[in-house]
Amino acid sequence: MTSAPRGQTHRQHTPPTGQALDRPPPWNRQPSGSTTQARGVPGTPSRGGPAPWPLSPPRRSTDLPPTHTALICVALPGLAISTEQAQLTGRGLEGFYRAGRRLLSRCRLRIAGREPLAVQAAMTGADRVRFLGTLCSSSAAGPDPDVLVERVRYADGTERITLRSAARRPLRLPVEVALGTDLAELSAIASGAVGAELPASVHDSGLRWTCATGSSSVTANPPPADALASAELLRWEIDLPPGGTASVELRVRPDGSGPLRAVGHASASPLAHARALGDFPGTGALLRTSIEDLQALLVRDPAHPTDICLAAGVPWRCGPAPAEALAAARMTLPLGTRLAAGTLRALARTQLPGPGPRAGLIPGPLRDAGALLPPGCTGTEATLLFPALLAEARRWGLTERETGELLPAAERCLTWLRHTVGDGTYLRDPQPMGPARCETQAHAHRAALLGADLLDAYDRPGGAWLRQWAQDLRTAFRKDFWAEDRGGGRPVIARAEDGRPLPHLGSAAAHLLDTGLLGAGEPAPGLLDSAQTAQLARLFTSQTMDSGWGLRGLAADEPGHNPFGHRTGAVRVHETALAVVGLAAAGHETEANGVLRGLLAAAEHFGYRLPEMYAGEQRTEGSAPVPHPAACRPAATAAASGVLLLSALAGIRPDVPARTIVLRPVQSVPLGEIVLTGLRVAGAPFSLRISRHGLAMVEEAADGLQLGA
Repeated sequence: MTSAPRGQTHRQHTPPTGQALDRPPPWNRQPSGSTTQARGVPGTPSRGGPAPWPLSPPRRSTDLPPTHTALICVALPGLAISTEQAQLTGRGLEGFYRAGRRLLSRCRLRIAGREPLAVQAAMTGADRVRFLGTLCSSSAAGPDPDVLVERVRYADGTERITLRSAARRPLRLPVEVALGTDLAELSAIASGAVGAELPASVHDSGLRWTCATGSSSVTANPPPADALASAELLRWEIDLPPGGTASVELRVRPDGSGPLRAVGHASASPLAHARALGDFPGTGALLRTSIEDLQALLVRDPAHPTDICLAAGVPWRCGPAPAEALAAARMTLPLGTRLAAGTLRALARTQLPGPGPRAGLIPGPLRDAGALLPPGCTGTEATLLFPALLAEARRWGLTERETGELLPAAERCLTWLRHTVGDGTYLRDPQPMGPARCETQAHAHRAALLGADLLDAYDRPGGAWLRQWAQDLRTAFRKDFWAEDRGGGRPVIARAEDGRPLPHLGSAAAHLLDTGLLGAGEPAPGLLDSAQTAQLARLFTSQTMDSGWGLRGLAADEPGHNPFGHRTGAVRVHETALAVVGLAAAGHETEANGVLRGLLAAAEHFGYRLPEMYAGEQRTEGSAPVPHPAACRPAATAAASGVLLLSALAGIRPDVPARTIVLRPVQSVPLGEIVLTGLRVAGAPFSLRISRHGLAMVEEAADGLQLGA
């Protein structure tokens, strides 16, 4: 795999001398000629098999093509990336893609020798965008356009061009579409290493391009009157009666391939089509857009097509990243357990075998953590998320059979945790002299408690040790990971190998509030005590942390703060959502509501398609959130955050093995009345209503499911 910079920061790093490199999991590898994706990086082609990560980052431009102004249609493995001008010019990321290869980079429309004037561009779904343009058919027509040009572009490689006449006389309009492509891979585009356009040949009812690694073609319906390979043009003569319409459809395909079959559009999609209504006008749009984006990011394990997972994000991470795939699947449990089951099965097959110190680890790439800490191991995070997701999926209704089949993999994760901790208290980074991070301890603590709960349910050994270690960790953590100061203290983001604390404040502390769900609707205990949790709530709502649009990755008064730094100041949607949910669960509803309102205001500005991150610039009257030019949008964890927020506001806490469900909605009801329909609990539809006074009423549920106290 290659790494691509965001700014001047590589998202993947060379491990210290002597540290083994993990290979990407098989389900994160693509066929020859396509791309493989890691955390934050476009991949390189895999030629006949998996490729290890490079030992050093390749030389490449310091600037990725910007994505913040792009209109990105997604139905993986298909993408269509455009600007608001509608024309595909071949610049930057523009084009139609499939499996990471750009099949068409240029598609310029001219009517009567002129380009239509672009007047509107709007996403009408996760996989499609609609452009409107106008044209004056002659200078005698005056200033009012009399031809409307509509272009609808789909991620599956289809574009439909429709002309509508408002002229009083019949029109005969010559229409030309200039086409071209470089058949470049996304990794080459990201690094600025794209070659010249390829020569075209006439093919069927369109044009075809070929290179050593692949080919693509564009066909048209109706067939063009002329197809000129030398000029790379398709031409029609369109007759329009007064008030009449005419359409041309273009289809972009890899040679020999049929129509794209996107996973998210199949009838077997693992996500329920839930709906939301409420007093807050954006409630429905947030849930609808979140689910559409999640559907668009679904991918299959090539070796096991029934197992469906989430890609990390578009355009840079079109393959699954283990830690993020698990985190997003956990947040989408209110939409059913099928995505969780597919993700768990796929990752279980990547688990490192034993014996040995790494046995049970789920491999994952290193993640840049900014200037204050060395890169973090997402494999550690994924290994700890695995048993937690399995335990919570069982609470939401994963069948006993499926849970039992996945239990051995969860046991291996917990065994790895036990062996890695050894006689110590903290789980440190695997590299020599690695720090002990606060969020790693939070992941490990949750995995231990939820894992013990799971082991006990199946009469498996190990639960007692895990609970005792978690208790010892809580006792030590509250002392060692808390820095006292005049303001009431703050959590320590990490402790170095020599015990030196790093008392910097950032949104990573939100993971300390994410404790997980045990039986009877009770959250697991947290690493912080009640006084420390209250202090963290105050810190999160201070102006140095809360930008007004969400929590900064690093507080504004910390050294090294950069509002665009993806770990050093930018607002990361996933962590802000975890903070909202954690604060509400801990009883700090006022603070939770303040952060929530900022995040929802940002969502409205982004059309409810939240990016993975945006700049941590301070909100002022009349301002808007500042996009990050290299953020993925859509991104799995950002889209899943919309599902998490609404289900958490409703306080849904199921315990399907006990046939009970507890509803503890946020009493201050920041969004007014909320109605959620089409969720799934115990494999059946679940619907509820939360009144403006915070009272919950179940309107639909599985037979035999009882409302708990």
